[in-house]
Amino acid sequence: MGKEIKKIVLAYSGGLDTSVMLRWLKERYKCEVICYCADVGQGEEMDGLEAKAIETGASKLYIEDLREEFVRDYVFTAVKANAVYEGVYLLGTSLARPVIAKRQIEIAQRENADAVAHGATGKGNDQVRFELSYYALQPDIQVIAPWREWEFKGRTDLIAYAREHRIPITVSAEKPYSTDRNLMHISYEGGILEDPWAAPPENIFLLTCSPENARSEAEDLEISFAKGEPVALNGEAMDPVTLLDSLNKKGGAHGVGRVDLVENRFVGMKSRGVYETPGVTILQAAHRALESMTLDREVMHLRDSIGVKFAESIYYGFWFAPEFDLMRKLIDETQQNVTGDVRLKLYRGNAIVTGRRSPKSLYSEKLATFEADTVYNQRDAEGFIKLNALRLRMKASQKES
Repeated sequence: MGKEIKKIVLAYSGGLDTSVMLRWLKERYKCEVICYCADVGQGEEMDGLEAKAIETGASKLYIEDLREEFVRDYVFTAVKANAVYEGVYLLGTSLARPVIAKRQIEIAQRENADAVAHGATGKGNDQVRFELSYYALQPDIQVIAPWREWEFKGRTDLIAYAREHRIPITVSAEKPYSTDRNLMHISYEGGILEDPWAAPPENIFLLTCSPENARSEAEDLEISFAKGEPVALNGEAMDPVTLLDSLNKKGGAHGVGRVDLVENRFVGMKSRGVYETPGVTILQAAHRALESMTLDREVMHLRDSIGVKFAESIYYGFWFAPEFDLMRKLIDETQQNVTGDVRLKLYRGNAIVTGRRSPKSLYSEKLATFEADTVYNQRDAEGFIKLNALRLRMKASQKES
């Protein structure tokens, strides 16, 4: 058992789960509960949230706008690393958890709280992501995960408890799937999507239209990067939030960024997830294109060799781990010359690169040309090939003897 708990900071959304948690924590631990709501671009209505939290028993509510920090320090870091989990997933939910947890610990420290609490279940990845971040940032913090402790088995139990204790909730027909939304993406899991053979219904998608129903005209756009980070769209400088939001809208109109996969959760089970990530899908394509002409071959290959570990570390919740800090520094070092512009065409679910340019380019038209040139002696290739073939010839000679 830890020390006596006198004050808890609860990650709070105002929905059914965290509304019940607020009251349950006060009854179970007989202590003050402070609520904290992070805005990472989920589009949820914040009006009236403070009054609701206070009415349910919170001593105060923090509403924190983390959108710029989320996009600048987390989303753009993943873009610079070309981070993709299991070859498909762009890590939208995974990237939001450490920034939310970081501010929660900062509030707990400001309030001299003994514990933090979250609403993640005992079955998924989020409990791990939140708690690894908590412990990395404050090793002695006590963590309360009500879903692993309380007596409730599901939504029906929560609704009954809320009504019994007159907790203000808005109960509507349950969606046949669960969602998570932020400025980077929307995810859909569970319910009707648990059958991996069943196609996701078209009416679940919120950010993108289907490629079949996308705009019939292609759209050209130009993204500018400085040291690997996107800084302008079509020649107009933009802050991180505005730029990503603009790309989400443009990509969504063309059906860009839908993903459907069966992924391996950190806790061991497989789960089916459907994702919409239009803006970052475009950024990944553009960033990779710019790297192709600005990164040295071996530097690019070295960076790519740690890509799986980098993406896994984000997915598993090790954002604040020492090895991740080291990898992030390496990634930043590789991006020093990734500056320039990329032109893309958006059309029917595709983001097609049509041009790239950079003042730091390693591409030489004089070297690459198929026409006559004076800078490359083709005879030099003979010795290069024979030296590389030496061990192959020795191996073949061994077989003959």
